[in-house]
Amino acid sequence: MSDIPPLSPPLSPDELRRYARHLVLAEIGGPGQQRLKRAKVCVLGAGGLGSPVALYLAAAGVGTLGIVDDDTVSLSNLQRQVLHGTADIGRPKLDSAAEALERINPHVRVVPHPVRLDAENGAAILSSYDIVIDGSDNFATRYALADLCERLEKPLVTAAVQRFSGSLTVLAPFRRDREGRLYPRYRDLFPEPPPEGTVPSCAEAGILGVVTGILGTLAAAEAIKLVTEAGEPLLGRLLLVDTLRMRFEEIRYRRPKNG
Repeated sequence: MSDIPPLSPPLSPDELRRYARHLVLAEIGGPGQQRLKRAKVCVLGAGGLGSPVALYLAAAGVGTLGIVDDDTVSLSNLQRQVLHGTADIGRPKLDSAAEALERINPHVRVVPHPVRLDAENGAAILSSYDIVIDGSDNFATRYALADLCERLEKPLVTAAVQRFSGSLTVLAPFRRDREGRLYPRYRDLFPEPPPEGTVPSCAEAGILGVVTGILGTLAAAEAIKLVTEAGEPLLGRLLLVDTLRMRFEEIRYRRPKNG
């Protein structure tokens, strides 16, 4: 990301060994790893999607990792929410998440936000971060977060899952593509939320645990690409994942010319 300064404190000997496999990648290397160290990423939710996102971003060396969650760990979470264990049942998810991430990488600063993000507190929480990742499980939050990130000019990686499938895209409607056209909004992809009650929740319809792992890991990859400027992020592209047939498909979408 061009708004993350390329200069940061030198990597320590321990970090050089820890990130050795990143450092040999020409697309990341030392400069990219320093960008990761300086980056501030906020993850909405420490659940099924947020767990693999946080684990892999911590392992990758993201310097500051904010997590927004006000829930506690329950037994039914453990089938997919891999940040937490059986001993964590009843604990705030932020507590067990922080301990898990500390075990993985003590160089990462975890910032807990024990609240439910809404229109009133959202701007104050997200304003200090470079990138936001949406791991929420309801349409109201997805639309509100997309609108808020557009207003704050924060790139948003947004994933969704249901049963055996999921989807992923990256939103930056305040940036322009190579043709000088603004990238699309979330509402250009999904103009309106579905009527209440028409899309069952994971508790009602079920969810294959590993689907959250697949989509969460892909979301973490998109965030790393945004930070290091490696590859082509999913801007204007919706990735669809069907694990029953193990099929990956892509839908391209654009902002209306008058939008």
